[in-house]
Amino acid sequence: MRKLIYYVAVSIDGYIADAAGGFDAFLVEGDHASVVFGEYADALPAHVHAALGIEPPKTRFDTVIMGWNTLIPALDAGITSPYPHLRQIVASRRPRGVDPDIVLTDDPLTTVRELKRKDGLDIWLCGGGQLAGALLSEIDHIVLKRNPIVFGSGISLFGDAAAAPRSYDLTRTRSFESGVVVEEYDSHGGA
Repeated sequence: MRKLIYYVAVSIDGYIADAAGGFDAFLVEGDHASVVFGEYADALPAHVHAALGIEPPKTRFDTVIMGWNTLIPALDAGITSPYPHLRQIVASRRPRGVDPDIVLTDDPLTTVRELKRKDGLDIWLCGGGQLAGALLSEIDHIVLKRNPIVFGSGISLFGDAAAAPRSYDLTRTRSFESGVVVEEYDSHGGA
């Protein structure tokens, strides 16, 4: 069965973006890049693949789901379809004009449950925190790229979700000289 994988950069204090929604403080370069550009290359946007002269491997993910606010930085940069190599789903509470390659959903929980029942590669939960909180009951695997920075405030890893507790087992930790620590967790259900 397909898994929903929350793969995201996060600060030491648990924020996926600063108070203004920015994430420029996260480290792009460093020895942890082997994870980003190797194991998770499917999660790179098309313009990064093009700049690097590489093709997406299409081995880990075939679908990405993100919140509207996660899509905004791409739209602001003139990128209307950031992940054309993936099925792109954007959660939005209201109708919006989007690229024809993007599917809008106002019910991300039902959408993810339906996707998990279909054949395919895993589903990447790209962000944001509110969406992650809403989908917590369906997140099977979490991959955190914990950066050596403290924001103090910002967009929380799981928004302000008041969901029932869900237990995860730490399955792998890798520390890099860059200061980034990649932590992986597998769900084993409720509390």
